[in-house]
Amino acid sequence: MTGGKARPAQFGQTKISPPRVLSVKLPPRMPAAPTLPELYDAHAAGLFHYFASFTGSEADAKDLLQEFFIKLGRQTIPAGIVNLRAWLLRLAHRHAIDWLRRHRVRRDAEEAAPVEQFATDADPDQAELAQRLSRALALLPLEQRSVAQLKLWDGLTFEEIAEVQGIPLNTAASRYRYALEKLRSELRPLYDELKPS
Repeated sequence: MTGGKARPAQFGQTKISPPRVLSVKLPPRMPAAPTLPELYDAHAAGLFHYFASFTGSEADAKDLLQEFFIKLGRQTIPAGIVNLRAWLLRLAHRHAIDWLRRHRVRRDAEEAAPVEQFATDADPDQAELAQRLSRALALLPLEQRSVAQLKLWDGLTFEEIAEVQGIPLNTAASRYRYALEKLRSELRPLYDELKPS
């Protein structure tokens, strides 16, 4: 520096400025993946009933449930799943379809013994209702029965049912509507018989 003036940087000399601090927003932390025992405790009962709607047999439904959780235990459960129940039911649906294909289950719904899905009470009217409801469900085609199961007992929305079963939203809604119509017609005589006068 001569004469109080700053000399320009010469070739090979560069001015180094201090590093700038960047403000980076990190995404919200994803929830940790649940453990297999946590999944079993929270979802086994619902999955059992879903499998029973496919198999028509309590023993087969238990086998499917066991196979499902063994298979689930062998894979890594991804963290950050938005709707864990819908994800599990989608996997369960695929597992049940594979089971049906493997076993080539073709049975007539009227001959099949329905799975007892409803706890019978000491009240004979309640027991009759549970038995007739189980029979009416067994009469439904598999597609309608599985949608009714997901909607009525598992509380899924039509969007979730469509995602779980890999079908269009309108198909899920129409299968549900057809199932309700058939259930109403099957259970109407019982309702008329049991309703208070």
